[in-house]
Amino acid sequence: MMYWIVFAFFTTAETLTDIVLSWFPFYFELKIAFVIWLLSPYTKGSSVLYRKFVHPTLSNKEKEIDEYITQARDKSYETMMRVGKRGLNLAANAAVTAAAKGQGVLSEKLRSFSMQDLTLIRDEDTVHLRSHEPQLQPPGASLLETIEDSGTEHPCWATV
Repeated sequence: MMYWIVFAFFTTAETLTDIVLSWFPFYFELKIAFVIWLLSPYTKGSSVLYRKFVHPTLSNKEKEIDEYITQARDKSYETMMRVGKRGLNLAANAAVTAAAKGQGVLSEKLRSFSMQDLTLIRDEDTVHLRSHEPQLQPPGASLLETIEDSGTEHPCWATV
């Protein structure tokens, strides 16, 4: 864990120093050597840096850090409750609006299919639609009678 904490500080510092010191000769080679020094179990570089610099600083600031964590937890809870209430209100308003609009559309559709509208259609204007669903033959009817009744011929039976 000590290594990762020290490496996080190194990565943060690296973003700034890369901009300023990248022109320095052997800068990148020195960075690689530093990371190897941090990782090496023989030098224990990360342990040395952690015990000399990081741990004393964290120990001195422990109470402040705990207060910040408590404040952040409280603020995050309040924020989530506020955002949750807003989200629920928006969802409820959207549902009510959709239901109201949907009811209007449904009543328009039902009104268009009322009996009064259907009686206004004249007989000569009606369109006879033929369903493409297979029809059952009445008992005792032959296949030839059924074809003659339908008024259509199958393309294979067309006469030449």
